Amino acid sequence: MSRKLRAFVLMTVLAACGGGGYDTPPSRLDNACTILDQRPEYKRAFRAAERRWGVPIHVQMATIYQESKFDSDARTPYRFTLGVIPMGRQSSAFGYSQALDGTWDEYKASTGSRSARRDDIRDATDFIGWYMAESNQRLGISMYDTRNQYLAYHEGRGGYSRQSYNGKPWLVRVASSVEERGYTYRSQLKGCGVI
Repeated sequence: MSRKLRAFVLMTVLAACGGGGYDTPPSRLDNACTILDQRPEYKRAFRAAERRWGVPIHVQMATIYQESKFDSDARTPYRFTLGVIPMGRQSSAFGYSQALDGTWDEYKASTGSRSARRDDIRDATDFIGWYMAESNQRLGISMYDTRNQYLAYHEGRGGYSRQSYNGKPWLVRVASSVEERGYTYRSQLKGCGVI
């Protein structure tokens, strides 16, 4: 085999393994427009979930930012015994939406999305839309209420109803931060004509 052919084959194999850089989160997570410019498939996914469930794009984006920082393979940290022996992860939360196994199974059964994957942005945004639409129906939380939608998302609808978040000052602060990010993303998305 000639040198040029070998170099071409090697470059093709390396390019195929690289995946086009989509295994990593977008850079500049502080700018919603930049995120959507870097990942056009995200914009399609957010819009599809908004059309299907009525959850605004900025609410979805603020939630995904908080849950996974747009990392498709995000997982909770390991728990350790005696500080060194790994005892498994803190929870089964995984993917963009950090959905737990049981809630993800409920979503798949409810929507008929049997092949949905938590590391797929379309499925993750659809899950968030489904969950928040259910919170709107059951708890009366507005689709535009980023703070309370996030609290119900984090604590579960039962926990939200019991106001379990009131015993977690750190979570109340996080929810306020998610709300602020939602405002910021909404303003940015208006500025670049997405909404």
